[in-house]
Amino acid sequence: MAGWGRAGRRRTETVGDGSTSSQPRRLAGARRLPLRTVLLIIVFVPSLTFTPLLASGMFQLSSQWRAEKAQMDLATKTVGAPASDLFFSLDKERRLTAETQADPGGAAPGLLAKQRAVTDQAVSAFRPLTALDTGKGPEGLADAISRTDRSLNLLDEQRRAVDAGWASPQKAFDYYSGVIESDLRVLTVLSHTDEGEVNSSAQTLVDLFWVVNVIGREDAVLARGWKTGHLTRDEYALVTDAAGTRKHLMRSQVIPSLIGDEKRYETLMTGKAWVAMTALEERLTPSGNQVTLRGDRTEWRSSVDAVTEQVTELLRLRLADVSKIGYDHAGMLFVIFISVTSVGLLALGLVIFTSWRLTSILRRRILHLREDAQELQERLPKVVARLERGEDVDVDAEVHMLKPTPDELGELGQALNLASRSAVFTAVRQAEQHRGFQRMLQRIARRTQILIGLQLKKLDELERKHEDPEVLEGLFDLDHLTARLRRYEENLVILGGGQPQRRWRKPVHLLDVLRAAQGEVQDYRRISIDVEGESWVSERAVGPLVHVLAELMENATTFSKPMTPVEVRAAPVSRGVAVEIEDRGLGMEAEQYAAANALMKSPPQLDVMTHADDVRLGLYVVARLAASLGLQVELRSSAFGGTRVIVLLPEALVVDRPRAVPEEAAPAPAPAPAPAPEATRPEPRPQEEPADGQLPTRSRGRAMAYVTAPTGIPDDALPPSVRRPLPQRVRQASLVTELKVPANEDEQTEQEAWAPREQPGRSSATIGAFQRQSRRRRTGDDAFQPRPDGSPEPGSPKTEDR
Repeated sequence: MAGWGRAGRRRTETVGDGSTSSQPRRLAGARRLPLRTVLLIIVFVPSLTFTPLLASGMFQLSSQWRAEKAQMDLATKTVGAPASDLFFSLDKERRLTAETQADPGGAAPGLLAKQRAVTDQAVSAFRPLTALDTGKGPEGLADAISRTDRSLNLLDEQRRAVDAGWASPQKAFDYYSGVIESDLRVLTVLSHTDEGEVNSSAQTLVDLFWVVNVIGREDAVLARGWKTGHLTRDEYALVTDAAGTRKHLMRSQVIPSLIGDEKRYETLMTGKAWVAMTALEERLTPSGNQVTLRGDRTEWRSSVDAVTEQVTELLRLRLADVSKIGYDHAGMLFVIFISVTSVGLLALGLVIFTSWRLTSILRRRILHLREDAQELQERLPKVVARLERGEDVDVDAEVHMLKPTPDELGELGQALNLASRSAVFTAVRQAEQHRGFQRMLQRIARRTQILIGLQLKKLDELERKHEDPEVLEGLFDLDHLTARLRRYEENLVILGGGQPQRRWRKPVHLLDVLRAAQGEVQDYRRISIDVEGESWVSERAVGPLVHVLAELMENATTFSKPMTPVEVRAAPVSRGVAVEIEDRGLGMEAEQYAAANALMKSPPQLDVMTHADDVRLGLYVVARLAASLGLQVELRSSAFGGTRVIVLLPEALVVDRPRAVPEEAAPAPAPAPAPAPEATRPEPRPQEEPADGQLPTRSRGRAMAYVTAPTGIPDDALPPSVRRPLPQRVRQASLVTELKVPANEDEQTEQEAWAPREQPGRSSATIGAFQRQSRRRRTGDDAFQPRPDGSPEPGSPKTEDR
């Protein structure tokens, strides 16, 4: 079957089982690289170059190289050299201290003093290591250095004790041995590097340090007994333990691991000095609690010095080998790092160049699609604005099709074509539906207004025919409710896009406009009006202004407490006339005031269906009417805690007093009522007709002053001087004489002056009479035509009643 149309659409085909399949249509066009191929190149080139792995490998190589180099520097230079010097100095000072304690009068004290100076230099070189940053060194290095430093703090005290004779030989021996072992701990920690070959070689180096240490321990213990010729059992145990440890380390640890130049020391244990030292150790003969020394001190000294020198030379060779292995491995890591970095940078450059080239191709094509999409974005609001203005829009003429291409970006252009057409078509359909709904809403509201106008005419007829106060009170309440219902129907018309149909032929006094608005509010008794000056409103603005003020007054009475007043003030200002409506309710938040004022400045195109649940529909109505008249409406916070609304009428809506209106159009005051019998009716009094163009005014106690029983002739046919007045209700007139309460003259005058406040029904009657007289003055004296039988015939509803 046929597809969606021209290029850029999908064609739908029917398969054998009746189902439909959608296949992209291949279109002719410029031959370009498919988008899938471009994306594959962009994806696989970075994958093949292993950019993430390259960066990770470079970082690991760099970190490993820096760590190994730092560890080798610490082991050979920064920490290793001071620790080695300290070790040999303390070892020699330990032996000379033992000799001095054994023979204070010999040559040992002088040699000890010189050795202490050498040891002090080694200590001074070691102490700065405590402040060294060992973060890149082996774990536990800082703790070992700190422990050794704490042991060295007692060196001076130990020396003074030895010189004063307070310290025993064993105590001095234990102290020096403890400090040397702490220093050996530092050397042992330095041998633990990240390279395995360095660790194994450094372990032999540590074993050689321990060999020197045990030789020194044995030499220091034997130094105690050369003068006396015997040792204690404990001293003998130290000697045998040191000799056994030395032999074990040399046979099992050192000799098997010798390499290179170190192999010439494989015969160290079979050399003359080693054999002589071993022979002297074997001459020690235990006898009871003592061990007799049978040997020459000079021979022992020479053999021990020779063995120590050989071991020390072997230690230096091993240190050189360890340094060479460590630095060679670190150098190899650096070479690998440089090579990998160079190759990786070249690969990264290739990736960047390839990606940039391919991205440039894609960018040009995508920018073209973006420009087309931006053009659609700018065109759609214009189409919607035209639809809101009621213009007809041709979908095919407004949608500009994009040129398709045979790849994925071409399919994207096709989708954009479909989206633009669907968007414009949907906007047109929604606008048509919205306008249709508005027209239907206006027709329904107009028909309802016709019925409301007929109802008002009928109420006027009934108000003329009946003189019973209770019936009139009910009729006036119905009249008031009908007036409010008419305003609500006008709200529907306004929300539907129309304008209220009530029209005036002449300007109206501002006070009458405010009273007319007050008459359309349910709680009108709470509203007080204060007008400064004599301002008149243009005839074209009377109806909408009454509607706006009535909505605002009703809003003020609705959102404030029932017993609080609502004050309405009007006064001329430099740019027109300002009307202020202030209540004493709870008010609103600052954000709500800002939103309401923004609504008043720019009323939106309201969709009644979407705002059906919004309680602020009255604000939309006010905003619509204010925009059509050029009114400025602003909501503010009141000093009483409520809301103050300011309505500014521009100068174009404020006119001068019409010439036909006299200086004072207020009706004559009603005379003081006098008590009369129940069967007697008050005499009719003349009623002053309102001036042309002026709404009737309200007066206290006069709403029912001139109501009389109907006659065969309607009131409109009578001259003003003989028209029947409304009946005046007299307080306590319906009571028997025994129930009447006498009142003095002052109280009676005050009660008569404020009689409407004591009778709530009087307010409804007053406002009903006011509305009836208002409609009579607007429609003219010929609004009611008498029937042949003498009763008035309601005419067709006028525009302002609909």
